[in-house]
Amino acid sequence: MSIPFSFEDPINKAILSVSEDRISGFSRRPLHEIAEKSGIPLEMVIERIQAMLRAGSVRRVRQTLLTTSLAPGALVAWKVPPLKLTEAFEFMFKEDPSSGHVVLRTTDGESPGSKYRLWTTLKVPVGFSLAKHCAYLQAQTGAETFKLLPANKLFALGVGHVRRRELEVGERTAEPGRVMDTVVTPLTIPEWQVLTALKREFEPDELVPNLWDARAKEAGVDLETFLQVGESLNARGLIGRFSTFLEHVKRHDDGSRVTQFNALFHWRVPQGKEMEAGMEVGRHCCMTHAYWREGGPEFMNANVMGVSHGMEKEKVLAHKAAIDAHLEEAGIPVLYTNVFWGGRSEIKPSEFSPISYAAWLKSRGIDPETMKE
Repeated sequence: MSIPFSFEDPINKAILSVSEDRISGFSRRPLHEIAEKSGIPLEMVIERIQAMLRAGSVRRVRQTLLTTSLAPGALVAWKVPPLKLTEAFEFMFKEDPSSGHVVLRTTDGESPGSKYRLWTTLKVPVGFSLAKHCAYLQAQTGAETFKLLPANKLFALGVGHVRRRELEVGERTAEPGRVMDTVVTPLTIPEWQVLTALKREFEPDELVPNLWDARAKEAGVDLETFLQVGESLNARGLIGRFSTFLEHVKRHDDGSRVTQFNALFHWRVPQGKEMEAGMEVGRHCCMTHAYWREGGPEFMNANVMGVSHGMEKEKVLAHKAAIDAHLEEAGIPVLYTNVFWGGRSEIKPSEFSPISYAAWLKSRGIDPETMKE
């Protein structure tokens, strides 16, 4: 008898409602926590996640990190000649390990920034230059220009697509969105060795009750040392969540999708209101990400941005309209707003280990010293 792998299966849905974004921080026994919080036996939790991972319903299982605290990063908007757009997308996705999300976006009409069709997220290790890395990518892809959009503050960061499918329009939390800083914390080489093993995504057969035993060996330390380093990193606010990531827009093997529309919202609010506006946007449950980013004149000086997903375009727009109205009610004028719709997308973890980054640069014939700030 085959094991159900659809995210619509009731047992899988119960597991995913927990495993997508409710195992916060570093856990010594994350799979046990998923079992306890979902009410599904551990053996079945492991069996079902393995089946979903093999079938592609779950695209990866990994311990996430709060990368804004580990490496300089930015959202990058690229203006690429139309004939080179596909080639540039492929290069960012396949050839650049520092680029994470790679998305083609469009607007509903000609508008500020609409010629920036390719959007990526980028991380480089501490001491290296985001601008120099982008300049290298520009030369490789034939991009006309790029715009770096680093985050000043974060207000929402999570996924939970299965749970969000049931949201009511305008649903929000009682408290404002949590403010997260982007100050980078330096690590030692031994800590990077543990972190590198910690964050590597799991293959199906690696999903076992004693999840970290093999990773401790991979890092070259005993299990207790590995766990203590993980807890130390967590105490310093560097660990995100243990998560099962679903494919967003791509069809799963059974033909279903967990989401269909991916929208990047832009707002411009009065100078000095960015923090307050970000916290109000961040409390809306439809938002998977919300940031204070300075868009500059290319994007009509938008300064609050965020991402939301949904199955129906009209409902995504209804969620946004509810946020717009809420901002106005909170005394925060919306001076400009726009929606950049996601089309083709590929998502992978950004590589920002200084050891791995230097090795990649050398493989490209680049002296790492020339890429530093």
